[in-house]
Amino acid sequence: MMSNRLDSPSSFLYSVVEMHAAPSLGEFEQVVLLAILRLRDNAYGVTIGAEITACTRREPAPGALYTTLDRLEDKGLVTSRLGDPTPQRGGRAKRYFVLNSKGLGAITRAQQSYRRLLAGCELPGLTYA
Repeated sequence: MMSNRLDSPSSFLYSVVEMHAAPSLGEFEQVVLLAILRLRDNAYGVTIGAEITACTRREPAPGALYTTLDRLEDKGLVTSRLGDPTPQRGGRAKRYFVLNSKGLGAITRAQQSYRRLLAGCELPGLTYA
């Protein structure tokens, strides 16, 4: 006689697949990633903040910027390296940031989503094809 019991090992055949969701990005995280991308090899705290100000007309608070840079690195979207210490900085080194492939993919997906949302919208002062 065949067992129909649920505690029988043959009743529990299943497959487990672990899925990793793409990291979600807040607006300021996207702005920071785009500034790093624009600055290429010259992306460190001061230049990132200046690029954000120049492009958005918003001046990020240093604490918010550095917290976001740390969070982006914790998420695995950027990597940082220390430059050489300089006398102009009191012997301190600059911390340079670069987008890695995961960060580039995340900002690309986020911007693609915005473009899909903008398609067909008419916004004052904005031409979008």
